[in-house]
Amino acid sequence: MRERISSIDIVRGAVMMLMAIDHVRVYSGLPAGGPAPAIFFTRWVTHFCAPVFAMFAGTGAYLYGRKLADPGKLARYLLGRGLLLVLLELTLIRLEWTFNFDYGNFALAGVIWMLGWSMVVLAGLVRLPAWAVGAIGLAVIFGQRGFANVPGFLRGPVWEFVYPSGGKAWEGLSILYVLVPWIGVMAAGYGFGAILVREPGERRRLCLVIGLSATALFLVFGTLWLGPAPAGAPALLRLLNQQKYPASPLFLMMTLGPAIACLPLAERARGWFARVLATFGRVPMFYYLLHILAIHLAALLVTLVREGRIHPEWYASAPYTFLPPPHRWNLPLLYLVWAIVVVILYFPCRWLAALKDRRRDGWWRYI
Repeated sequence: MRERISSIDIVRGAVMMLMAIDHVRVYSGLPAGGPAPAIFFTRWVTHFCAPVFAMFAGTGAYLYGRKLADPGKLARYLLGRGLLLVLLELTLIRLEWTFNFDYGNFALAGVIWMLGWSMVVLAGLVRLPAWAVGAIGLAVIFGQRGFANVPGFLRGPVWEFVYPSGGKAWEGLSILYVLVPWIGVMAAGYGFGAILVREPGERRRLCLVIGLSATALFLVFGTLWLGPAPAGAPALLRLLNQQKYPASPLFLMMTLGPAIACLPLAERARGWFARVLATFGRVPMFYYLLHILAIHLAALLVTLVREGRIHPEWYASAPYTFLPPPHRWNLPLLYLVWAIVVVILYFPCRWLAALKDRRRDGWWRYI
């Protein structure tokens, strides 16, 4: 068996590039969606990022477990890496977003926090058969509303970390990504790993069946229950405007269905662009840490050129930012900054990917 499955790296690399669009949008001051189609789709294309990250993190855990051939070692690895991600979210990543040390008044539990805690939970499941872990994941995804209906004495800051239930929130900590349904997505990805190690023809067929079936179910049920949208928005925008926080089953089918269906295409992808995507996909944590820093620095430079000063107060609680409307960027500027940042990031990511090829052990495996 190959140590890596290139199609996963290519699809993950693609969504990592899309993720940078949304984070440039954060610093541009443009709203997260809205009735204007150009802004709506600028945000919508980035919805694929968190689901693909979470699912393929579970798939990667399954593949790494096959290499280790020891569930105990895999559990310890997931526990250590998961806690490291949580620590990074609350310290370094928060600093990169805001460029300030006011941790007492604002901290963010974002996507890396979610991935970290999901790995911690997955560490307790990996002794089960892959099909059982996958089944648990699907049950969590489609039964997530049950986590909201808990007795009153359970509702409070700890349960709000699991799933919103109307209880008291954490003081000073904004929980953007709760644990449910994301642990279900990661667990489903772990079960999905058993499909990816099958013979190429069967693997491609199953990916198409699963991916296209999920997409078709989204189109059917999403059309029956159109999501909310601003007044006057067309039906297509209402269909695509599915709930992300927490991620609804329709949101996950909308994003994971096409991603899974694209794996057979990515498996056959060749050429320089496929190599670029695979390079990004091989170093996801390194890319994430670099891209927040690079985008924030680029935003300050753009603001200095446009405004004559950098206005750090606009970004003091990023990714929750507010720029006065006259100072917001237009879409061409947003995409120009995004393209420049992605090109710059390719070179350190290529360096680390090559280094990981030469050194396959040690702390490098964590990034």
